[in-house]
Amino acid sequence: MLLNSPFLIPSRFTTVKASMEVTPPNKRVLVCGGGVIGVCTAYFLSKKGAAVTLIEQSSIACAASGKAGGFLALDWCDGGPVSSLARASFNLHRTLAEELNGKESYGYRPVNTLSLSVTESESQRRGKESTLPDWIDGPVKSPKTIGTTNTTAQVHPQLFTRRLLEKAVAEYGVKVLPGKVKTVETGGGKVTVVVDDGVIEGDAVVLALGPWTSKFKLLSSLVRVHGLKAHSVVLEPKDADAISADALFLSYYPAHGGQPMDPEIYPRPTGEVYICGMSSQEEVPDNPEEIEPNPDSIRVLKRVASTVSSYLGEESEVKAEQACFLPCTDDSVPVIGELPGMKGCYVATGHSCWGILNGPATGAAMAELVMDGCSTIVDLTRFSPARFVGK
Repeated sequence: MLLNSPFLIPSRFTTVKASMEVTPPNKRVLVCGGGVIGVCTAYFLSKKGAAVTLIEQSSIACAASGKAGGFLALDWCDGGPVSSLARASFNLHRTLAEELNGKESYGYRPVNTLSLSVTESESQRRGKESTLPDWIDGPVKSPKTIGTTNTTAQVHPQLFTRRLLEKAVAEYGVKVLPGKVKTVETGGGKVTVVVDDGVIEGDAVVLALGPWTSKFKLLSSLVRVHGLKAHSVVLEPKDADAISADALFLSYYPAHGGQPMDPEIYPRPTGEVYICGMSSQEEVPDNPEEIEPNPDSIRVLKRVASTVSSYLGEESEVKAEQACFLPCTDDSVPVIGELPGMKGCYVATGHSCWGILNGPATGAAMAELVMDGCSTIVDLTRFSPARFVGK
């Protein structure tokens, strides 16, 4: 009879009820920006149990995260403030490739990396005595190995970003919402994000807006980020099997004289070859879909490709002619951390040309900061947006 009393609960149920009462709900985190930094942050937040909504105004990896080279280097940032971030992220890329079958799903592979000097006016082809791979048959000099398969690697950046988000959505419940972020408000332990046609509430927000940080009033008044417009072409050689996994960093001297250029060439396991360079600081357009390449820059990159290798000449199919904006800071250091005076509002941007490399460690560190209050994978002190206060 006593067990049926509404005032008495059997002891074997007491523990169950108590545990249900103290279990906190999942922390609701809004991530604004569908580039590699935003997607990596959403991925690691959701793995830690956050209820994540990713907000993107266009499409996933539509800008630099889809048009970058995807080059990864373990130790090229050593001696600078980004060293620990780069090393942690290089190793995380290797781990993610194992978890996500990166070799097949997004072209992850270790590569050898060479530096070469190329003088365009020297039209003769390379002699057979060279130790360079056969496909590099242009007038190149001073070859030097600057990276090995232990220290340099690559991914296809768009495929990597989208595969990571696919995993986060399928296994960790990340929701993707289209929309352009207008404003963010904080207070009372909550955040409110206003998008085109509505309001979204959460417990924290991460602003990973890349070069569009400069367009967002809340951030532009504190964090100085400018856009560097970089051009690239993607070619598919007729004999793709002849192209080895060697990334090339060039000192390129044009036939007409002038300043040497520093283009880069990345063969991909998909059979494509990516060539980039020709950058300039320009105003970032409001819509990433409005970015158009400069025809002169594209012509120069094609000429670079055909000069370095006859395999990359006129018989190659042009798969893409494109441009994107890299988010750069005045001090060349990314901005990663909580905004001063806005509890629960975080920012992650300013990675310049190393966004694909440093995406995983940035996302993992941000997930720890948001969920646990501090980052253990990387010390974020140097990256704090608070460094801009008073300047």
